[in-house]
Amino acid sequence: MSASVRVLVCDDQVLIRTGLSTIIEAQPDLAVVGECGDGRTAVELAGRLRPDVVVMDVRMPVLDGIEATRLLAGAGVEHPVKVLVVTAFDADEYLYEALRAGASGFLLKDAPPDRLLHAIRTVATGAALLDLQVTRRFVSRYAARVRPAGGGARDIPLTPRELEVLHLIADGLSNSEIAAALVISHETVKTYVSRLLTKLDLRDRVQAVIYAYRHGLVI
Repeated sequence: MSASVRVLVCDDQVLIRTGLSTIIEAQPDLAVVGECGDGRTAVELAGRLRPDVVVMDVRMPVLDGIEATRLLAGAGVEHPVKVLVVTAFDADEYLYEALRAGASGFLLKDAPPDRLLHAIRTVATGAALLDLQVTRRFVSRYAARVRPAGGGARDIPLTPRELEVLHLIADGLSNSEIAAALVISHETVKTYVSRLLTKLDLRDRVQAVIYAYRHGLVI
């Protein structure tokens, strides 16, 4: 059996926090190492417990999930922690900022348990995860608020094929789906993704989606 993924659960609603922890603890490869109800405590516990993944709510007292995420996974953090934001989409207009702050992905609170578990395992491996059901709707809604004037594809230092791959990432396609759309191999897609992330100095696919919207590549 593989080593357990250590998870810290942070949500200010006790029933939700308990429910998340119960679902996670029932898995042989996952372990809840701590729980808390505010972002400040999440940062403190993460520093002490060193979880592999923090499951983070956004709206919380003392310190909200956005600022907590920035302190745990933002630019310049010496030992970043992977953060999975779990939120109620219709009520929460701050998720985009949480992703910009360094979250590795997000999931809706009404997602089924198997999707939550998949998300935790995915983020733990170092990959990014977006809920594909709301990616375009959500990011297009909020990215426009911070989209800089001018610029565009002509100012982006990517080859035409790399730019095409970035478009498809922003559309929510997986590597396999991109490979099928472009009629290239899965490994070739991985090479393109790695190359464009390096060129644009982006950490993962989440940041790539945000970059695409901020630069007007997706309408």
